[in-house]
Amino acid sequence: MVSLIQPSAIMIVLGGTFCAAVVNFKPATLINALKASLDVFVEKEKPHMNVIDEIIYLAHQARLKGLFGLNNLVDNIQDPFLKRGIQLSIDFNNPQMIYDILKAEISYDEEEELINSRVFEALGGYAPTFGIVGAVFGLIQIMGYIQQPDILAQGIAVAFVSTLYGVGFANLLFLPIAGKLKMNTREKILFKEVVLQGIVSIQMEESPMVIEEKLMAYLKYHNGYHQIDNTTHAGVYGTR
Repeated sequence: MVSLIQPSAIMIVLGGTFCAAVVNFKPATLINALKASLDVFVEKEKPHMNVIDEIIYLAHQARLKGLFGLNNLVDNIQDPFLKRGIQLSIDFNNPQMIYDILKAEISYDEEEELINSRVFEALGGYAPTFGIVGAVFGLIQIMGYIQQPDILAQGIAVAFVSTLYGVGFANLLFLPIAGKLKMNTREKILFKEVVLQGIVSIQMEESPMVIEEKLMAYLKYHNGYHQIDNTTHAGVYGTR
């Protein structure tokens, strides 16, 4: 078991892997990917249901007071994407234009988020290669002991630890992180698509009941459907 702990092998595998990543990606991209990876290990509470409740509440207010009546409520909207969409709905009476603007923002956000997973996919590709490099380097070092079978056998075992590290880091750390980041991105983009549907529906002054039915599929998918109370956010917005 002690033979599996080889600091030099770890340095070769991780050092080579991250050096290759620095050449491939900008430093800022690497830093952002490392920061994003923290979300893989820490499960954050997602206020999705609160945002959907908020959409229905805003839909009721738009039906009662018109779109311009939402102008006094915009500053209290917590979700940035919903806030921007409602502000655009107030400023421009063009549902198609609003949809195109927000859809473009979603596509950009998706591409930006996917870069983080691509970084870890690249790390997962580099690690096994540098594991082999470490093994070859170790074998070259022990060739001087070709006449001493005991030392040679021990040296060969140690040399191949680098290969183990490379495959292990790739398949137990880097690639799983890349997969989880992709799943997180899909969830974020899916939710923004739902919010976009709600924004356009509000802008078109559709019935809150119709909007609720449109969002029902996501509610069932995410956390089970619950009846929406349009007074939930009345205290926050200061209206009833």
